[in-house]
Amino acid sequence: MSRIGKKPVELPSGVSASVSGQTIEVKGPKGARTFTATDDVTISVEDNVVKIDPRGKSKRARQQWGMSRTMVSNLVTGVTQGFKKELEIQGVGYRAQMQGNTLKLNLGLSHDVDYTAPEGVTVTAPKQTEIVVEGIDEQKVGQVAAEIRAWRKPEPYKGKGIRYKGEYIFRKEGKKK
Repeated sequence: MSRIGKKPVELPSGVSASVSGQTIEVKGPKGARTFTATDDVTISVEDNVVKIDPRGKSKRARQQWGMSRTMVSNLVTGVTQGFKKELEIQGVGYRAQMQGNTLKLNLGLSHDVDYTAPEGVTVTAPKQTEIVVEGIDEQKVGQVAAEIRAWRKPEPYKGKGIRYKGEYIFRKEGKKK
């Protein structure tokens, strides 16, 4: 039995969900999102509660049960609160600034990095050393944050680079004479 799958997903006020076949659409104050579940689970909406049940006792059905419940929960969270990833830039001369819809990064490379966020994701730079990625799709927000971080990952000797806020970087000791 899936402990996650057994829990129903509650719909807060201002959020509506509709099911057609294996696709569920959730609408809320921040927008609308859809998720198509596999044929191994059934999705039903009853009195502001979304329930997911497995079809059968197969291993795949049980795997899809918990995953589908989590995906529906993320839809509800996305259309109500949204998702947010914060990045920090550390290093002398490393900085970020917004120019219109483009994030301009100075990361010690021979050129500036220009990053344009995909549709549905908002990227802001409140300070020169901070980047905030926001959106209603958790996967897209995480992907954009990972793509920005990939330009200059934090290195273990001085800790320079782009890191997630609160991320711990294991530091190494340098060479000794």
